Amino acid sequence: MAKSMTLLWGAGSPPCWRVMITLEEKKLQGYKHKLLSFEKEDHKSQEVLQINPRGQNQFKSQGNKLIPDSPPQQALMYQRMMEGLTLTEKLNLVVFYDSYAPEGERHDSAVKRNKDNLVAELQRWEGYLENVAAGSYLAGAFSLADVVAFPNIAYAFRYGLSVGRYPKLAKYYSLLKDRPSIKTTWPPQWYQIAQRSEILKDL
Repeated sequence: MAKSMTLLWGAGSPPCWRVMITLEEKKLQGYKHKLLSFEKEDHKSQEVLQINPRGQNQFKSQGNKLIPDSPPQQALMYQRMMEGLTLTEKLNLVVFYDSYAPEGERHDSAVKRNKDNLVAELQRWEGYLENVAAGSYLAGAFSLADVVAFPNIAYAFRYGLSVGRYPKLAKYYSLLKDRPSIKTTWPPQWYQIAQRSEILKDL
């Protein structure tokens, strides 16, 4: 099976390294491989983009810029993007706990732990937004960080998150909810029922 695989990799790239370690651990030697040069931008070649549609900046000049030019703002954007995924996970563990845990395996201690973890995460986001200038976004201008984070925050308020307890999140939510791209893509069923439940109201 390994002989039918081809690995395109870059030396020193942690994601590539993870894949290579995994292949070795799984005893999948004998695969074909091609070393790509980041300096020559081989990772953005047509060969790579055909199998990896996530090639960055394919539409760089079209529409709004979602990746800042400034390296510090880029770093902040990517950091907030990753943290937005953590927020998703912690929200889901509270909102959908009954779906994740079979009825006979549900425990009050797990519910409390999940809620405590979510509260800590929400407070962390309140802190992040404390440092965001009024009327601005997570990494300065609207960016991929906002694209990733906003649905989580909208989701939290839909499930009863307290505006009074999380004023910075509420302000951020209000800033973005009327943005054209967000209004256009707003979940249609959310128009019918403004709030799904109050499961987060006591957090």
